Amino acid sequence: MAWYPGAIKMELQPESDAQPAIRPTQFIVHSIVAPWTVRRTYEYWRDSTNLESHFGVDYAGDVGQYIGTETRADANAGANRRPDGTGAVSAETASNLQASDPWNDKQVEELIKLGVWLHQRHNIPLRICRTHDDPGYGYHSLFPQWSVGGTACPGAARKKQFRDVVFPGIVARAGGKTQPPQAPTGGEMALSTDDIRRIFETDGFLSSPDYDKDPTGNLHWSAESYLRNTYLHAREVRRQLATLRDIEAAVKRLEASGVPVSIQLTPDQIKAIAKAVVDEQYKRLAE
Repeated sequence: MAWYPGAIKMELQPESDAQPAIRPTQFIVHSIVAPWTVRRTYEYWRDSTNLESHFGVDYAGDVGQYIGTETRADANAGANRRPDGTGAVSAETASNLQASDPWNDKQVEELIKLGVWLHQRHNIPLRICRTHDDPGYGYHSLFPQWSVGGTACPGAARKKQFRDVVFPGIVARAGGKTQPPQAPTGGEMALSTDDIRRIFETDGFLSSPDYDKDPTGNLHWSAESYLRNTYLHAREVRRQLATLRDIEAAVKRLEASGVPVSIQLTPDQIKAIAKAVVDEQYKRLAE
């Protein structure tokens, strides 16, 4: 069994020795819906329920560990232990009584450090879980298989924090950086090989862009997102080219018929305007 060196060890018995072994492949975070210290969380697991998480993280930034990470804990329903022996490591985090508050800075820092250790110790891949049994990182309500009867845990504010701050922080820290990469002030992205690799690894959770949204400096787009955006631009160019072919054909028919054209633009001017539209589309596609 493995114990995190950054945690206060508060071993639950008999669970720690009696529950079966797992091979950790996921890390799932929770809110306990109470402003408890890690000691109070331990006492709750010990005295009031047959459920438990591996870790607790309180408002002060203390981390408690109650069960070794290679032993099953029972906070994640179908992710606790699967028939193949894989299972999830879980962390409860102190919250207000409505589970509506965001994690404070100390909690965010400790979740990042714990997430990095789990990657290094158990080789949990640096991606958001794409399915309920896919190795990676997640929060309790990400998949219904991780709860009994449904849950909103850890709350809307913390789910957004997880995607925007905590998980990117884990990825950056695991790569030896103190914070997620930032775009240079000139607006151009400076991506290393490792950055590109991590973008591909996290395709499962990063957002897809709108057609007309500017990607410059957006660190939350994946390779899949850029490919989709490029496709949408290419489709628009094809539409514009089809329109231009219709215009060109109409202009040629007018020229051949000798019928006076009751517009202010000459055929050459129309062609010039149409060409400018296409050039603009290609320019957007290349950006």
